[in-house]
Amino acid sequence: MRIAVTGAAGFLGSHLVDRLLGLGHSVVGIDSLIYGSRANLAQQAGNRRFTFVEADVRDMPALNEACRSADVIVHLAAHKIPRYGGAIDTLLVNADGTRHVLDIARYGQRKVVFASTSDVYGKSPDLPFREDGDLVLGPSRVKRWSYAVSKLFDEHLCFAFAEEYELPVVALRFFGSYGPRHHLSWWGGPQSVFISAALRGEPITIHGDGLQTRSFTYVSDTVDGIVRATLSDAADGEVLNLGCDHEITILELARTIHGLCGAAGEPNLEFIPYESFTGKRYEDVRRRVPDCSKAQRLLGWRAHVALEAGLARTIEWHRAALEGADRALVGAGS
Repeated sequence: MRIAVTGAAGFLGSHLVDRLLGLGHSVVGIDSLIYGSRANLAQQAGNRRFTFVEADVRDMPALNEACRSADVIVHLAAHKIPRYGGAIDTLLVNADGTRHVLDIARYGQRKVVFASTSDVYGKSPDLPFREDGDLVLGPSRVKRWSYAVSKLFDEHLCFAFAEEYELPVVALRFFGSYGPRHHLSWWGGPQSVFISAALRGEPITIHGDGLQTRSFTYVSDTVDGIVRATLSDAADGEVLNLGCDHEITILELARTIHGLCGAAGEPNLEFIPYESFTGKRYEDVRRRVPDCSKAQRLLGWRAHVALEAGLARTIEWHRAALEGADRALVGAGS
């Protein structure tokens, strides 16, 4: 098959490209390189079955040309939660990009695998989260919810296209994917920032009280779920959770990372109140854990990598990435 992947130079996208090429498929990767990096795809340089196109998903002509010969489009490109900035990019990049992907897909009857998020469950008290459960979001004056709203709109758009144009679509709700190549800032998730702080002996910053819980899924498990949904029609027309069901508080995560990094003693924790965020209004999700029985039933998928094992692999990569960045800084200053 020939598979188009938006967000291909990002964390998940680059791992997906590697997996698909390893299975013998041809891949065209599309990325604006705003947050993605060519370095994530360096291992595919010279691979004749891989083509890279630098383009924004809001650029319809460029996206259309890139996807022209694709059998399937895996749409990963997105803008995340606006913790410190504005919500316009989050809303418009996600809405316009998905609309463009679906418009392109319907003319060639190409399947679309859409990357949604566990954030759409919002503040739902019904745990573990099931795909047919209620979604409980906060007020529109709190821009933190713009990410969940944009992804939920995209899900509705996917299934509207599926109904109107008989387009095969799958929506995948990811739960805390992490691993090598994650972004080294908050964009990469709390584990990324915690690892950097622990390795450098700096305070580990925690938003809120740290008692909010999350479920973290190692990248190889998430990618396995994406591949299964892409290559099989068993989940077409469905929403699926892809996540590990191990629930951990952010505080426990910080302490676990501190220990795995080899740091002595208790971690130096710095608590950042939500009131300090841009706009002074922020709400968090207190608990987040998935029910993935549907993915297991339809795709035979479940997460395999234990959190400590996955974090150990991630820390090894992260350490090398920081050392490389520090050497580059020294070289630039000499």
